[in-house]
Amino acid sequence: MSLVEVTIDSIRVSLMSQHRLVILKDGLTDRFLTIWIGPCEADAITWELQEHVSPRPLTHDLLKNAIRDMGGQITSVVISDLKDDIFYARIVVDMGSGRTTEIDSRPSDAIALAVRAKVPILVEDTVMDRAASQPDQEISEEKPAEPVVGDDKLSVFKDFLDTLDLDDIEDDDDSESPRGRRRGL
Repeated sequence: MSLVEVTIDSIRVSLMSQHRLVILKDGLTDRFLTIWIGPCEADAITWELQEHVSPRPLTHDLLKNAIRDMGGQITSVVISDLKDDIFYARIVVDMGSGRTTEIDSRPSDAIALAVRAKVPILVEDTVMDRAASQPDQEISEEKPAEPVVGDDKLSVFKDFLDTLDLDDIEDDDDSESPRGRRRGL
């Protein structure tokens, strides 16, 4: 079993649903793993990454505290499998005296817990091989576009402006102007 350490590259919002995407990045090979997550889990991850402090423990804080108070220490989280387009994860806990336990988890909850416990997020290499994507080489090597003066994209707007008859515009005080008549002046 080979594990790949990833970092959270970003959390994105789907324009088609209430779901979010967490984008995990393998820093060694520039592969990206995209996992759909719910809005609550996305908020929990974002909240911690932005270092917000809650006056009371949130759910993932509660779990981290419970594990610690029972003598465990979270050492990592592992995105361990992908079956039927569903990702699976485990929270790895050192219970002391050389004893380790793994807790089944949704990846979104495992990641939210990892950012709170400040532990590595790992992905089974087989999962990365099956589900990760790599940026298209042509896109990643493209130079940023330079602004073009007189771009054809603006021609539609220019054509619209050319159709406006600005000679009819007079002072608002003039009751004979189109705007004055609309207001009943």
